[in-house]
Amino acid sequence: MGILDSLENSPEFRAALGQLEAAVVPAVLGEVLGKGGQGGLSAIVAKLQQSGLGDQVKSWIGNGQNLPITAEQLQQVLGSDIVKQLAARFDIPVDQLAKVLAQLLPAAVDHASPNGKLPHTA
Repeated sequence: MGILDSLENSPEFRAALGQLEAAVVPAVLGEVLGKGGQGGLSAIVAKLQQSGLGDQVKSWIGNGQNLPITAEQLQQVLGSDIVKQLAARFDIPVDQLAKVLAQLLPAAVDHASPNGKLPHTA
């Protein structure tokens, strides 16, 4: 089961569905977390840690409650140009895309690291 399969059953994903169409959310997450321009989940985690968000990342990888990240923090880490390009590509308002990604990223990292470590292929 992949990251996106796990997310489909999570409460965060169901809440996000009210904001975006079901077909768009997996495509956007796949672009950001997959082999898109951001270099995959491990690269995004490294960027978050380098940007001073290490506590949030540790909470997502470890066991226990996931600390939140704001849409603004995520947009700073990914780069507003990347977020704007994704929003334009999927015809989604930039602020809405950033909010949904900020909601779903902690769960995506959490699901990808069930043993407290990201797989090398993430």
